[in-house]
Amino acid sequence: MTDTTLSTVGLRSTLRQLWQDQRVWLASALILVALAVFDTPQAADSALFAGTALLNTAPFLILSIAIAAWAGATGADNLIAKAFTGAPLLMIGLGALAGGVSPFCSCGVIPLIAALLAMGVPLSAVMAFWLASPIMDPSMFVLTAGVLDLEFAVAKTVAAIGLGVFGGTVVHLMMKGGAFTDPLREGIGNGGCGGAKIRAPKPVVWRFWQDAERRAKFGKTALSTTLFLAKWLTLAFILESLMLAWIPAETVTAALGGEGLMPIVTATLVGVPAYLNGYAALPLVGGLIEQGMAPGAGMAFLVAGGVTSLPAAMAVWALARPQVFALYIGLSLTGAFASGLLFQLWTSMA
Repeated sequence: MTDTTLSTVGLRSTLRQLWQDQRVWLASALILVALAVFDTPQAADSALFAGTALLNTAPFLILSIAIAAWAGATGADNLIAKAFTGAPLLMIGLGALAGGVSPFCSCGVIPLIAALLAMGVPLSAVMAFWLASPIMDPSMFVLTAGVLDLEFAVAKTVAAIGLGVFGGTVVHLMMKGGAFTDPLREGIGNGGCGGAKIRAPKPVVWRFWQDAERRAKFGKTALSTTLFLAKWLTLAFILESLMLAWIPAETVTAALGGEGLMPIVTATLVGVPAYLNGYAALPLVGGLIEQGMAPGAGMAFLVAGGVTSLPAAMAVWALARPQVFALYIGLSLTGAFASGLLFQLWTSMA
């Protein structure tokens, strides 16, 4: 009897530890197993969708992971961190501008953001970059100009940079009051996803591969960051596939119709759970505008959906503490509504 009890306790302890260590992978597996039982075709579609999405984002992810690992291994992370120790408002502006024009997707900037925060770069400048990055990049600009028009593409770029500056400034003011002294979750940075703290600088060694310790650090950082991203993005893409399958585009279309202020509010809120992705959403918004939807509502939908899309939002949740995540969502919604409203006013005066 005692042996049986001990065995049961040991099994529970093992399962609890397994869940704590691998809960993200297990959640993805459980979703696919449940789909395989109750909706086999959707299980295959979701697995294919997740795999394809990971492959499509792989070039950006590999590049960003390599940059983050290289910065940590060489010690260049300290130089980068020092570059962000200037005037806070200037750093916020530069962060927003870099995010608005960078070619990285919302997933690809995760290693860089984690490394910057772990180095000691202020959250205000990082948040400016983080908010602006998912909304616009060079390829998105060209596609937006082609599917909608050049005016919309320029306005969306301005919205991305403006949201970054707005969010970074809000965070800066909150930090002056003592908030967000440690924005990263436990275990992220300092050997996790990030690099060394700026308060413990080491000399820069550009040819890090000649040093065994630095080579090991490069490999460890690259591996841990890759595994971190793989588990969270796999879950995010599986959930996104279900959202696309179970929330028809017609439902989104019906919710976003109409004119006036209310469609902008609705588009901001609907953009959070119903967003497709930056590229797939453009034809939808273009069709809605042709059917009479207010351009401001289309702008609000694209901005809100870009920043709060499942991969982007889940990456923030995995990386930052809940307070930072809540602020990220709040800034996203506020900025998206303001962007939509301002664009609507601009088009009405044109």
